[in-house]
Amino acid sequence: MDPVTGSVAPRKILIACIGNIFFGDDGFGVEVARQLMIRRYPSHVQVVDFGIRGMDLAYTLLEDFDELVLVDTVSWGRPPGTLYLIEPDLELIAQAGERGVFLDAHSLDPVKILSFARSLGAAPIHTSLVGCEPESLGSEEDEISVGLSPTVQAMIPAAIAMLDKLVAELSFAKKVEVTSKGAT
Repeated sequence: MDPVTGSVAPRKILIACIGNIFFGDDGFGVEVARQLMIRRYPSHVQVVDFGIRGMDLAYTLLEDFDELVLVDTVSWGRPPGTLYLIEPDLELIAQAGERGVFLDAHSLDPVKILSFARSLGAAPIHTSLVGCEPESLGSEEDEISVGLSPTVQAMIPAAIAMLDKLVAELSFAKKVEVTSKGAT
């Protein structure tokens, strides 16, 4: 709170969009980032297209953010294009750190990245995930499949609306204390 004006400073938010554009709908987060970067967000909101650069995300989390919003595909077996707003289990992140973290330079596992960031000294951070159920992640393991399916592409505006609402809610939300055991 500003002692002179009495106004509350907005919480610093990182919207981290992740995915691989060469595996079909796995590029969902990257496309959301592309469209978000065309728009103007307030200075307390930073949008970054991390793609598959997990190390970059881990080191960025060493900065002083209050909230992390991940944007990625989520395969839970529901109809393609289903959007999710998830608060990941922070206990899983703590457990991953206890077991040791092995990173793959060609993919990005959010739990591993958050655990790795903690091992570097990043403070636990309140995390939300905006995800979309993919229709296709490429036809074969080694085959490149550029571009989103029409079903997932059609959900980009709804995902952006979900992010706008989330940013509005998080910007002036009460600080959530986060420990390795979860939010309190």
